[in-house]
Amino acid sequence: MNTEPLVFAGVCDWAGLVRGKAFPGADLAVRLNKGVGLTHSNIMMSCFGPIYTTPFGTSGDLILRPDPLVRIEVPFDDGTERFYLGDIVNTDGSPWPYCPRTFLAEALAALAQHGLRVVAGFEQEFVLTGVEERPGAAYSLDAFRRQGRFGEALIAAIRAAGFRPDSFLPEYGARQYEATVAPEEGVRAADAAVVMREMARAIAWRTGQRAVFAPMLKPDGIGNGTHIHLSLWDADRPVTLDAARPYGLSERAAPFFAGVLAHMPAVCAFTAASMASYYRLTPNRWAPVHANLGVQDRGAALRVAPVFATYAESAARQFNVEFRVADAAACPYLALGAIVWAGVDGLARNLALGETGAPAPLLPRSLEEALGALEADELAPGWWPAEVKAAYLSFKRAEIGALDGATPEEICARYVSVY
Repeated sequence: MNTEPLVFAGVCDWAGLVRGKAFPGADLAVRLNKGVGLTHSNIMMSCFGPIYTTPFGTSGDLILRPDPLVRIEVPFDDGTERFYLGDIVNTDGSPWPYCPRTFLAEALAALAQHGLRVVAGFEQEFVLTGVEERPGAAYSLDAFRRQGRFGEALIAAIRAAGFRPDSFLPEYGARQYEATVAPEEGVRAADAAVVMREMARAIAWRTGQRAVFAPMLKPDGIGNGTHIHLSLWDADRPVTLDAARPYGLSERAAPFFAGVLAHMPAVCAFTAASMASYYRLTPNRWAPVHANLGVQDRGAALRVAPVFATYAESAARQFNVEFRVADAAACPYLALGAIVWAGVDGLARNLALGETGAPAPLLPRSLEEALGALEADELAPGWWPAEVKAAYLSFKRAEIGALDGATPEEICARYVSVY
């Protein structure tokens, strides 16, 4: 049987899933300029598949244009995975405001107006179905051993894809693991998060397993979180740390994180973007329940991460803040973009952080509550045109409607089947 290489061009959409089209590899040079066709309603595809609602109907044409800087070519024993991540643009090449990468890019441009850029890294937890579940295996060498060569294959695939793997470990939950990619600047940090998920899925599929990134496999179980580490830089100079100030946050950085806290309920609509996400954000799960900032506290929504004196890199370059109210039902571009937009507002208004130990408001207790917070946030319209925000709210509320009448167990199972 003769074969001809195909290249997939995709975008991680509002549902947090990579969708797109493939074309012959021989046409790559043309497609990098021309892109592939797409319709407006593609962005309204729910995580479960159907388009439940769309403001566009059947009309309209767009271009999904591969980004030549996000070229993934990873060899496996049965062949090579070739794909590009890219942007959705109008047919005249102008940005389409509904595109997730555009949402993040515009947030980063707004941050640059304050002379700052963001460097970020994603930690992502998942369950590997082919591993035997045993009691007492949390963080154990035995659990690490029983994943076989999956971790080594994942590290190699991430590196072959052009990113820098950081760690792989057995986690607290049954058959649960975590992989991290080294920090990258801006949009590339979100690209890395998408690539890590897809490489985990690719390797699991090839070994007869699944890498399940769903926020909760069972409503009373252990959650899969996605933790986003952020630091602020002025050109090549890290500017997040000032050890003499509260929380160790510099005068330039503190208003940014104050903005994230101020807009946290609205941000949750992007970072905890499924109904199952809110079964994780409950007490006694090592997950946040308040919009608070804590120093080395894994129960905080924003955690000031430690600096390791034994490491040669300077404290200023190590120092970062971890955003913990996220999971892999979220699109990384929307998640990081919302965080940056919130931080930009904090900078614009020079918001101050609250005092250490002061009471913090509760996070939203449901996806509908988070969507309501986004709808009510008076400054969030500056993040997106009004019609885009309205479409996103409709998109997510249709997802809630699709699960109407389902039990928590059934809701978790629906998301497990997707993520």
